[in-house]
Amino acid sequence: MSLAIRIPYNPRKVFLPFHASPKRFKIVVAHRRCGKTVAAINELVKEVLSCIRPNPRGAYVAPTYSQAKDVAWTYLKEYTRSIPGIKFYETELRVDFPTGARIKLYGAENEDRLRGLYFDVVVIDEFASMSPKIWEEVIRPSLSDRNGKAIFLGTPKGIDAFHELWTHALEDDTWFHLMLRASETGILTPEELAANLKLMDESTYSREFECDFAAAFEGAFFAKEVSRAYSENRIRQVLHDISADTFCSWDLGISDKMSLWVFQVINREWHWLQTYENTSQDLGHYIDWTKSLKYKINTHFLPHDAAARELSTGKSRQEFMSARGLNTEVVKRTPVEDQINAARVILPRSYFDEKGCIPGLTSLRMFQSSYSEKNRVLSQKPLHNWASHSASAFMTGVLGVDESFLWQSEKSDWKKPIARNAKGTYA
Repeated sequence: MSLAIRIPYNPRKVFLPFHASPKRFKIVVAHRRCGKTVAAINELVKEVLSCIRPNPRGAYVAPTYSQAKDVAWTYLKEYTRSIPGIKFYETELRVDFPTGARIKLYGAENEDRLRGLYFDVVVIDEFASMSPKIWEEVIRPSLSDRNGKAIFLGTPKGIDAFHELWTHALEDDTWFHLMLRASETGILTPEELAANLKLMDESTYSREFECDFAAAFEGAFFAKEVSRAYSENRIRQVLHDISADTFCSWDLGISDKMSLWVFQVINREWHWLQTYENTSQDLGHYIDWTKSLKYKINTHFLPHDAAARELSTGKSRQEFMSARGLNTEVVKRTPVEDQINAARVILPRSYFDEKGCIPGLTSLRMFQSSYSEKNRVLSQKPLHNWASHSASAFMTGVLGVDESFLWQSEKSDWKKPIARNAKGTYA
């Protein structure tokens, strides 16, 4: 069907290079209230309507499904409602065009909804708040057979996967890249910027309005400790020591991700060897993964709910793992504030394998507090998102060794660290 379609969109001058670029991959780092979502939605519409392949498919992906609805759905309807024959499906957040093209909104917290689909163009908004794996393992493959395009948007949240992607784009001529700082775009008045600066600390303002990746990430529990590990060269090759016990700590998800950390404690040093996470897999899958390692796991530390019996089987997950030959210990329930503090104590003595632990390190860096809309402050309660699973497994490992060998139980004060020596004993 050949239709002449005009979209009622007048792009801001700063976005003209973005719209004009024919490059397959684009990344835009933009300050708040810059209009990046409006620009991206209209680019998405343009791409699916001009696509010559049959049944073009476009997607807009936000960190959560509710964010996709709140941020983009209104814009998508606003700029397409004048198209004759357009159909909106509110419950699915889907738009069908008379040309056969379709655009649908998704949330990154449910990545399985995206698996097995094909796309001609995908907008990934606020990529810094997503697991990097959604691009590497889910979205990127969905573009392959139709040579689909991808557009990344966001405001910096630290030296993370979004920063890594930005750095890659600067060095790769096949990528389009654009950074829009508030001091340069002129979109917000100097008076408005000054008013925002009064309400924010300097690092937050630098991040939100000047697109400074290096500015501290407010509300991140372990970002400073992870950055310090990089600067002190404690993220490097870490080899397994056959003379020390090897531990594995778990975060046991069901419909969510399940995450594992493999590590050793040698004298006052914590050696983190590998991380692993997956989703929609049964418990046996993860047990098989630990058994496939080149070394034996001496003790598996499990969260407190691993001892609860499931109605369907009458057994707990700890019992299931024990039946499969794993030596397990259930870590007692501990307030999350104490878990975080315990992890902060050992992080300065932690060494991470530069290859095996990168996904886990990204999660630790992005593990953050939730925001109380009512009180308009960051709370002590962690935000439950893609990064929280691996961080929980990390803290379970810290507490597990804490209870077994290293800490006084009453006040969690540091005691003389005890690690298995070459004789196989703790001293």
